[in-house]
Amino acid sequence: MAPASSSPLVSAPNRGPWLADGPAVRQLVPRRAVRVRGGGDRTAADGAREPHGVGQVSSAPTTSSPLVSAPDHGPWLADGPAGRWRPGRYGALPAAVLFDRDGTLVVDVPYNGDPALVRLMPTAREAVDAVRAAGLPVGVVSNQSGVARGLLTRAQVEAVRRRVDELLGPFQVWAVCPHGPDDGCRCRKPAPGLVLAACARLGVPAAQATVIGDIGADMTAARAAGARGVLVPTPVTRAEEIEAADTVAPDLLTAVRLALGADPGDVRHRPLEVEER
Repeated sequence: MAPASSSPLVSAPNRGPWLADGPAVRQLVPRRAVRVRGGGDRTAADGAREPHGVGQVSSAPTTSSPLVSAPDHGPWLADGPAGRWRPGRYGALPAAVLFDRDGTLVVDVPYNGDPALVRLMPTAREAVDAVRAAGLPVGVVSNQSGVARGLLTRAQVEAVRRRVDELLGPFQVWAVCPHGPDDGCRCRKPAPGLVLAACARLGVPAAQATVIGDIGADMTAARAAGARGVLVPTPVTRAEEIEAADTVAPDLLTAVRLALGADPGDVRHRPLEVEER
């Protein structure tokens, strides 16, 4: 098992995102790829969305350093434990899998700064474990405009990040945009900056990465970065987002199986129905 520790978020220049790297991973032999038509495209600001489901909790321990300030209106970057992925010949496998945070990995609690409120979405743990089992680096790319709005502090963002790492194990990289919709940064999704910065931190080409998210802004950011996007709809995902996305999956585990080139069987092009546990 990879060591459960991570480095602090550090900032990138030129109004980029915040990133954090996780443990080192190994490279595997490519597999057959599968593509599915479906999905959406929304460039909405991260407004208040209804919480929509929970998943299982992991007991994986984690430690990390405090967040580092972002100078010059830049991003926050945080590295995880151990080393970095080394680029190579990926074939059908992605070079890395990047997850959106709110509404994808964890239940969307608007502007959440309380780690006690962090709850996993269905199959989140299984999905992240599957990526790690495939020997691929895994990261998080997340808009957190609550910082710019004065609703979140850096310490609160860090506390929630640590809680996610506790539940799912440490990620190789975290890329967090602390800016608001009107700040004109390059990292806030649907802009590609978070995806590009996370891939640069991992040392992998963005064109070989897969981004998994729940709204169109995630898919637009992936497309703009040259990465593959997989949409996992929820009850708040818009119909036009589902129609516009290249690949749609009913849950996170299926999304990961698609990203890894497996045939998951029944792929439904409809919002994910979640339930409280």
